[in-house]
Amino acid sequence: MERIYDCSVDTDLLTGMRLAKVSLGRHELVVLPTDTVYGIGCDAFSAKGVEALLAAKGRGRQSPPPVLIGTPQTMNALAEYVPAVAQKLADTFWPGALTMILRAQPSLNWDLGETKGTVALRMPDHKIALALLQEVGPMAVSSANLTGEPAATTCQQAEAYLGKSVQVYLDGGPSPKGEASTILDLTGVSETYDDEGNVTVTGSIKVVRLGALSVEKLRTVAGELLEDPTSPSDKSAPKKSDA
Repeated sequence: MERIYDCSVDTDLLTGMRLAKVSLGRHELVVLPTDTVYGIGCDAFSAKGVEALLAAKGRGRQSPPPVLIGTPQTMNALAEYVPAVAQKLADTFWPGALTMILRAQPSLNWDLGETKGTVALRMPDHKIALALLQEVGPMAVSSANLTGEPAATTCQQAEAYLGKSVQVYLDGGPSPKGEASTILDLTGVSETYDDEGNVTVTGSIKVVRLGALSVEKLRTVAGELLEDPTSPSDKSAPKKSDA
């Protein structure tokens, strides 16, 4: 039976975190607060958990969930290639409302759905989410709502959407931002080095979804590599409500 744990109460926080860890180890689902919106998550390396997550939201494998991480260094373990601009973006905006799509490390034993060899990574700026991620490792996390419905910004909204499909609800109060993260696709960026170590960067960064982090702020780091989100090449970008 599902239960909401009020994380502003020490005893509930300790119990909720312990049971969340147990549930994740059993390939079950947990709702957790983030700085953007509430997320529904599972162990990123549990194919059974990912299957349950997609089923709970009413999604298919063609909509793989992003992966939340507890430290910036985890990006280098999960991505096959991290361009320098991705590292700079992480250094500047993580933890925070930025999700970056990178090429996934091909040796990883996971199944997030039809990712086409990519992974969407984010380090959230929320102490409860970070504490859980640092305990259990990377989590596949999508917004805690049914597909097509607005993202949940309170734990009670998430519970109304998802009910008994989730075993543990961690209530961290209303979402600070109340808006999903901005998603950038960096898979088109490549770097080549000459014999003297000088780098040439080619390709561009696409804005997949505008969210809580503005293009203006992102451009202060990404510069001209960041495409204009209103350009024709981005009008077909998928609209997602992931955390």
